[in-house]
Amino acid sequence: QVQLVESGGGSVQAGGSLRLSCAASGMILSVFGSSTKAWYAQAPGKQRELVAQINVDGSTSYADSVKGRFTISRDNSRKRVYLQMNELKPEDTAVYFCALSSESYRTNYWGQGTQVTVSS
Repeated sequence: QVQLVESGGGSVQAGGSLRLSCAASGMILSVFGSSTKAWYAQAPGKQRELVAQINVDGSTSYADSVKGRFTISRDNSRKRVYLQMNELKPEDTAVYFCALSSESYRTNYWGQGTQVTVSS
């Protein structure tokens, strides 16, 4: 059974940093390696939105609101995805979800989310 488990969320003051981690278990290495990895954020009363994505070739993309502040990375050998969040703002407050999808293997997995709260 595949599981994605996020960690690293918490409460910080504006300007602070957090590093989110997503660990994949029960997933074979080739599926992890062939997956697009992404972080989404869902603020209270709002739809879930794409924050950052890293593709199989290592290219990355970010929502305009986090460009220059957040960095997505991966460690395929450890089956982990990270989101380094710097210069956090109150509007970054949300539940952050890790997601992996593979067209090759026709898979799509989501984690349970981790809360990030930024106070002013």
